[in-house]
Amino acid sequence: MSHITKLGRVMVPVSDQDEAIAFYTNTLGFSLAADVPFGDGERWVEVAPPGGGAALALVPPRGDYQPGRMTGVALESADPRADHAELKEQGVDVDAELMGGDGTVPLLFFFRDHDSNHLMIVEGQ
Repeated sequence: MSHITKLGRVMVPVSDQDEAIAFYTNTLGFSLAADVPFGDGERWVEVAPPGGGAALALVPPRGDYQPGRMTGVALESADPRADHAELKEQGVDVDAELMGGDGTVPLLFFFRDHDSNHLMIVEGQ
């Protein structure tokens, strides 16, 4: 039997950790949860949403794990419409239209960070 208790973090490859920290903290309102030396001259960087949950580990590219990918990360929001408008106003690469919201699929949209990593914002509680 596993001793796993929760999803702790999801790794997202980024080309520049400082630029990624700025995007995720200044644009999305995440907090910097960790920024510590790691390995041979590298850093372990984590950002977390204000409401808690899993953190995003902003990691340097490795092999085939390169920036510009579909991350599979879905960020929950009480108001995706407002988030879409705000991110668009800030110049973030967001989908032109929101999807879902029809009672069967929650309202959602995708956006891209500074490295073209795809993330989703989806309506939640």
